[in-house]
Amino acid sequence: MSPTDSAATRLAILDSDSGFVRVLVNRLESHGWQYRRLEAPPRVEEFVAMRVNALVVDLALLGPGAWEGFLGRLADTMPGLGVVVCTGRSTVAQRVRGLRLGADDWVSKPCHPEEVLARVEAVVRRRKRAAGREEVEPVAAGDLEIRADQFQAFAEGRSVDFTRREFEVLALLAQAEGRVLQREEIYQQVWGYAMAHGDRSVDVFIRKVRQKLEQASPRWQYVHTHFGVGYRFDPQRLDCAPGAQPEALPLGDERGGSGDSAREQPARAGAGERAAERGGEPRVEQDRASFV
Repeated sequence: MSPTDSAATRLAILDSDSGFVRVLVNRLESHGWQYRRLEAPPRVEEFVAMRVNALVVDLALLGPGAWEGFLGRLADTMPGLGVVVCTGRSTVAQRVRGLRLGADDWVSKPCHPEEVLARVEAVVRRRKRAAGREEVEPVAAGDLEIRADQFQAFAEGRSVDFTRREFEVLALLAQAEGRVLQREEIYQQVWGYAMAHGDRSVDVFIRKVRQKLEQASPRWQYVHTHFGVGYRFDPQRLDCAPGAQPEALPLGDERGGSGDSAREQPARAGAGERAAERGGEPRVEQDRASFV
């Protein structure tokens, strides 16, 4: 793997064998790799926030009963993650089980660290090639077409002027196919780390996305609020039947306060939006948690 490719590989090592890890880390540092050392399995949500693209794991650390809970869930949540199991003596049945749960390769200890790194390199290369072959299908919904490969959305053929982060929020919701996404989940996937208590960045960016969608596609409502939970993408036509009333935009927050929809008060969020873009806590939004 070239130095550029190595620098682009972020490796997590989940192993309590201090001697093996020390030797492996020395090799990683000499090659300029980025890595994270873990001595206990984190929650899958925490692992996602680390933004690694490869994992070397000793499954003996998990115990047989935890394979599905960690390795299986990890493979489902992070389909692009390359997983190399590096463990002690194992049976054919154990290796088959691990590979079927989501591991890409299996190495038995004792082993040379250069072999481990070579296997990680091979797994990462295969993942990149597979990703390159995948065609990203646009999402068509209402008047909207979302093209993740171009980081663009079009309403009736006209480009909607989303920022990169606004587009990432919209695309994440659309790709959930109607599932409600919690605020914490949106934040973790888009911002890349755990959401701090009281942070209203997700609410602010949802508001901005809604405002732009309403301007570009006024006949449709795309994003719906689930109070105390999060947001759902489900295009609904506002003039779906003669005499039908447009679906009311939700008011108030999960604490019982009152607020205005994005249609009614588009200017009120300005200060909070600027704060959220800087990663801070928007003051204007503190008392209006989820009515955007």
